[in-house]
Amino acid sequence: MSSANPSPLWQPDPERIARAQITKFQAWAAEYHGAPAEGGYAALHRWSVDELDTFWKAVTDWFDVRFSTPYARVLGDRSMPGAQWYPGATLNYAEHALRAAEARADAPALLHVDETHEPRPVSWSELRRQVGSLAAELRTLGVRPGDRVSGYLPNIPQAVVALLATAAVGGVWTSCAPDFGARSVLDRFQQVEPVVLFTVDGYRYGGKEHDRRDTVAELRRELPTLRAVIHVPLLGTEAPEGALEWSALTSADVEPVFEAVPFDHPLWVLYSSGTTGLPKAIVQSQGGILVEHLKQLGLHCDLGPEDRFFWYTSTGWMMWNFLVSGLLTGTTIVLYDGSPGYPGTAAQWRIAELTGTTLFGTSAAYVMACNKAGVHPARDFDLSRVQCVATTGSPLPPDGFRWLHDEFAESGADLWVASVSGGTDVCSCFAGCVPTLPVYIGELQAPCLGTDLKSWDPSGKPLTDEVGELVVSNPMPSMPIHFWNDPDGSRYHDSYFDVYPGAWRHGDWITVTSHGSVIIHGRSDSTLNRQGVRMGSADIYEAVERLPEIRESLVIGVEQPDGGYWMPLFVHLAPGAVLDQALLGRIKQTIREQLSPRHVPDEVIEVPGIPHTLTGKRIEVPVKRLLQGAPLEKAVNVGSVDSVELLRFYQDLARKRA
Repeated sequence: MSSANPSPLWQPDPERIARAQITKFQAWAAEYHGAPAEGGYAALHRWSVDELDTFWKAVTDWFDVRFSTPYARVLGDRSMPGAQWYPGATLNYAEHALRAAEARADAPALLHVDETHEPRPVSWSELRRQVGSLAAELRTLGVRPGDRVSGYLPNIPQAVVALLATAAVGGVWTSCAPDFGARSVLDRFQQVEPVVLFTVDGYRYGGKEHDRRDTVAELRRELPTLRAVIHVPLLGTEAPEGALEWSALTSADVEPVFEAVPFDHPLWVLYSSGTTGLPKAIVQSQGGILVEHLKQLGLHCDLGPEDRFFWYTSTGWMMWNFLVSGLLTGTTIVLYDGSPGYPGTAAQWRIAELTGTTLFGTSAAYVMACNKAGVHPARDFDLSRVQCVATTGSPLPPDGFRWLHDEFAESGADLWVASVSGGTDVCSCFAGCVPTLPVYIGELQAPCLGTDLKSWDPSGKPLTDEVGELVVSNPMPSMPIHFWNDPDGSRYHDSYFDVYPGAWRHGDWITVTSHGSVIIHGRSDSTLNRQGVRMGSADIYEAVERLPEIRESLVIGVEQPDGGYWMPLFVHLAPGAVLDQALLGRIKQTIREQLSPRHVPDEVIEVPGIPHTLTGKRIEVPVKRLLQGAPLEKAVNVGSVDSVELLRFYQDLARKRA
């Protein structure tokens, strides 16, 4: 899977390499900033982490970042946590996100698609006008720099307008998707005490309308700091008493006024999944996100004004914020509000076809579901404009790489398959796509520029071709400036910096290969550790879920009070499948042959479903806690999961075992 498999699945052709922004950037940075002209991406990456200040100065120069007040230097204090970026500088994120309106007024900035599958464009000039109107109204409502503005909104144009208007006035944006229940939303919003709430009356999903007016009423009651509620009538209902109408606040023809704020001024608050307690309220800065996302989207994703960028996401997940930042590169962004698999599994490919998507981002789980369901994207849809399919959320198994490549190759397409990995914590990627590098099956192409990514052993020694902890040993501009309500910074420090002082430990097992790629093995805090050998759960999921009878699986390693170790594998079966001796034998044989005898579980247990966070990630740690006897309310924050009933099943199982 790593350097033992040196033949790439895909190699960019010379023309693609020559036209990539990262190639042009390297040549320019070599001329003006001392970057290496030779040695390709590996040399550029080495320079970007060795000469951190010079690299980030080059990024801001290359993308022509408009500083209202110039900076004294790129990095003040370099320590982690607490690095100071561009001290003295002021700027505005929203100004940069709307910059393309100057040259491309009538081109679409947004393409909005719902389950009717009819794309509706919003032009750059219209987006700019709406942001200008709403920003003026927010100022009239008394919103000042630093005030929090919240959105209980689906992935619709109004959410983008509200975020940009909030950033324009120097407010701090925070959002949840409307499929979150009241408790989940309050666990997040009550921490940051918003003064404005944008909300829908409901949403459409899976062909049905979901009325959320009761939830909205509860949010209004439980958020005493609200000075205004703004009603977006997605289902066509009247504004509730005391709420303002969206249309009234966005009808004026006003040029946006952009508040020049310090580089490290808060832009938004994102939340950890919160499965084991209150979600962490993660604060990122206007400047840090601006420069990190310009680098990530402009250089790594190779996006520009001719592109259309579609990532399947919701406003409750960092990928939505990342998607909105596509505007920074003048790219048209595609907002899909609906079920990922409605009216059929192939729905997302249909959206990509209808919108002329060039970069399509989705989850590894969706790719594997399409593979299992016999979907043939490139045969059944015109995906000729799609240059890249990117995946995140969990590691893309080798079968996913092969399936995507083969499906497109059959139609003669040269598809770049990019698996990326990062975190809500930095709202970006640590490792992922590089348009000029080959793709190896099961591997992320490389660490990202400016990201000093390492695999470390427990003593902090770097490893190559061996599994270790994902560590970042240099500050990144989009690392949190702080957590909300963490006055002494202790919660922030303990989340990332308590294991290796001065270095960011993310909590993933990774391998950095000798040819420079990265393999993600799953979370290190739910790691399987049998007889002192650490194993990633992702490797087991990948092997087991190849079997057509297995819809999804969950493996847990539980330390027993007597010093023993119990490793059950839970399987959610496909319709019609039966966990008989024959299937049991095939599961164990598959794991033994593809991984090792050590990976074979102690028991295989059929379950009614696998629990997930609200953003779709399998829940391992809370299930482990339940199996160790913790009560449900102590093992998990019930508002952060997709099904509490499923967790009760695991709780009952633990009781029976006890």
